[in-house]
Amino acid sequence: MILKILTVAGLATFEIYAAIPTGFAMGLSPWIIFFASAVGGLTGVFVSAFLGDKIRAFAAKYKKPKVKEVMEVKTDTLAHRIWNKFGIIGLGFFGTFAVGAPISIAVGVGLNASLHKLVFWCCMGVIARCVVFTLTGYFGMKLF
Repeated sequence: MILKILTVAGLATFEIYAAIPTGFAMGLSPWIIFFASAVGGLTGVFVSAFLGDKIRAFAAKYKKPKVKEVMEVKTDTLAHRIWNKFGIIGLGFFGTFAVGAPISIAVGVGLNASLHKLVFWCCMGVIARCVVFTLTGYFGMKLF
């Protein structure tokens, strides 16, 4: 039972879309699935927000240097459109639904957003996402 809960939480750290169906496939209670995916999703938010620079520096240490090229920054991505339309609340809350919390935080940091506000809204997005998808999975399973 503990291994199943840790599996759901571990999957939710990276992607909640995979964690919740896995919990239902393992036969866990919807309440356990919700709490495990919420804890895993919130862990992913805090890891990407506060350890992102250290992880990037560690990866850069072993990465071969590239020849300097002129890089074009893509501004037509979904995360950029959300940022331009809704600001930090949209990127944190709606971006978590659309592209996931770690990507929303990475884009927000790239756009010089306030990290504390962004983390707060990403946490709200993770909780809302877990509620919506757990309820959808529960009532979807009731149909069968």
